[in-house]
Amino acid sequence: MPTITPFLWYDTQAEDAMNLYVSIFPKSKIISVNRAGDTVVSVVFELQGQKFMALNAGPQFKFNESVSFFIECETQEEVDEYWDKLTANGGEPGSCGWLKDKFGLSWQVVPKVLGRLMGGGGDPARSKRVMDALFQMKKLDAGRLQAAYDGK
Repeated sequence: MPTITPFLWYDTQAEDAMNLYVSIFPKSKIISVNRAGDTVVSVVFELQGQKFMALNAGPQFKFNESVSFFIECETQEEVDEYWDKLTANGGEPGSCGWLKDKFGLSWQVVPKVLGRLMGGGGDPARSKRVMDALFQMKKLDAGRLQAAYDGK
């Protein structure tokens, strides 16, 4: 059975990106760094059990928001931690839980409770309040989303 591995294209920063990501996510490891002389050509690493490959292939292509990695967090503390680490040193906060790391790769940092809250428990007014609150946020705040759900 085939495997599917995300493949990331960097200008020259594949190894730096891999090192950052492996330092952020606890169940992570470097699998290989492939060089041509002193130049890193590609890297293979694992984040939370998911294998990734990355290539240094020049500036022709840039990341954009059409592809992102979704981090579902159990707690607000996790949301805060991943948000802060991924936006550090040149990363950029976006809207509605989206951000770009310093390499331009898009991530979504989302509290697990969001799906339930957006469903509104079958109440369209609750769903609308949650969506209205969500659209006002950069980093998602589970407490504020819950308050919107509750009508507070």
